[in-house]
This record gives sequence, C-alpha cells and structure tokens, in this order.
Amino acid sequence: MRHNKTSVAILNGEETTQELELLADDVHTFFGLGCRNVTKIFVPGGYDFIPLLNAFKKYAYFSDHPKYRNNYDYNLALLIMNHKLYMTNESIILFEDENIFSPVSQLNYSYYDDKISLMNKLEANENIQCIIGDNSITLGAAQMPGLFDYADGVDTMEFLLGL
Repeated sequence: MRHNKTSVAILNGEETTQELELLADDVHTFFGLGCRNVTKIFVPGGYDFIPLLNAFKKYAYFSDHPKYRNNYDYNLALLIMNHKLYMTNESIILFEDENIFSPVSQLNYSYYDDKISLMNKLEANENIQCIIGDNSITLGAAQMPGLFDYADGVDTMEFLLGL
C-alpha cells in the first residue's frame, strides 16, 4: 500500500554516473514503496535519459522478482495499449506524467524551465516528504534521514511526552 507521501528528485543534467546510481538507490530501495522513495524526477529540457537508464541497470535483478516483474509487465502493457510514449531499460519504465506518485516499476518525470518556481511549488506540496538532488538532500540519501528529520514533521518523542 502506498503512503500518502512521497519524494521527488530534481536533476540538473550534470550528474555523474555515480550520482545517478545513488539516485537509483533512492528510487528502488524497498521496491519503491517507502515514503522517502523517489517516485518522480524533474529534469531540464533536452535532458539525456540514456545515462539515467544505464545507471538504473544496477537494479536489473528486480525483474527476476515475480511480483516486481508482474508490476512492470502490467504497467508496460497499459502504456503500450494506450499508445503512450515511454522509455525502459527492461526493469524500470520512465513515463512523462504530472503525477508525483508512480506505480511500482515506473518512475514519472516532468521537464522544468525555472528551478526556483519548481522548488516553490514542490515545497508547498504537502504530499512531498522530501526533495532530493540539486541543492537539496543529497542523491542517495533519501532513505537515510538524520536524527532530527521527523517523519511527517512530527517529533515522536515530543508527541509521546504530550500524551
């Protein structure tokens, strides 16, 4: 079951192969079902997706997992039957969609022109747990919250003491 929060990443197109592999961790850890998993990326116009798809091959073995593969096959079939454009490396589907939530085995993306406007929009969205990438949380650190990074902004100890 998907949580009501998710994480997004902002890429600038200058990420190294190592940084893209760290993003692969942010997307794939826990099969993408955690509230801090990246389910959508924002990329500049003209972005080259080939290095990203190659870096995501790090998790190609997911396609050997029957439940993950069933999700992949189902989502791919829907896109094909509906004549939608997509990209894939045979284990994850990249699909241009405004929705910040994506199904297992799919990563949504959108293009951006103005990073400041994008950041303002994302920071105002209550469904976003965290923003990964350029000038935000470091790529690869989505699943490594700090001691004072409270889930949903709630200090659990303070909440318990207030009971």
